[in-house]
Amino acid sequence: MTDSSRPVFAVGHVSMPVEDVHSAYGFFVRHGMRAILERDDFGILELRGGTHLILTKSDEVIADGERAPFDLMVDDVDAVHAAFVADGVEATDIERGKIHDSFQVKGPSGYSIPVNSSHAVGVV
Repeated sequence: MTDSSRPVFAVGHVSMPVEDVHSAYGFFVRHGMRAILERDDFGILELRGGTHLILTKSDEVIADGERAPFDLMVDDVDAVHAAFVADGVEATDIERGKIHDSFQVKGPSGYSIPVNSSHAVGVV
């Protein structure tokens, strides 16, 4: 693989149990995921690169502040942070790091979702 080649693998699917699939689905669509399929107890959303987020109806209450089972990467962390805040989503301040700039948002079912600046290289 050369430095400008696409890596061989991508993440295909990640799963997130939520208390209210409809509300979670709307949250993620409103913030930039592509709507694929929505049902009362199941939803599929698409992220960049073809990864799919599978939302499933949880039979258990999610602890407020529980870390989401994934993190998100974005090209413009400042613009995405501003968009969440403008939408009324609870977000931490952006922390500037050596590898990523990042912040956390309070997402569906009270999950804490990390949002990181991208450091992808080459053709993505």
